[in-house]
Amino acid sequence: MQLSTDARDAIKGEVQRFAKDLSLTDDQKERLKTALENAREKIEDFRQAHPDMSKMEILAKLKDARAPLRERLTSFLSPEQLTKWDAEITKAKSLLGIAS
Repeated sequence: MQLSTDARDAIKGEVQRFAKDLSLTDDQKERLKTALENAREKIEDFRQAHPDMSKMEILAKLKDARAPLRERLTSFLSPEQLTKWDAEITKAKSLLGIAS
């Protein structure tokens, strides 16, 4: 599935913010962008296949998508960058009221 322009713009914004916060190299920026796009595509595919899903089902699917994304990040982020990434994810979950 192709991502919408809005979804691509949102990912681009996140990559730019993370690039600054994590001091990413150009290669890391591209790899992060690809990883986020792949995760977003999987969620969108699931949403299209299940248009009547509940908020709890969406949250469960997001939780399922986080593990492979983080595993992929470990292949190109430094330990310090991963620590900052985890802190950002924890902060975002707290702001959104999402439990781990």
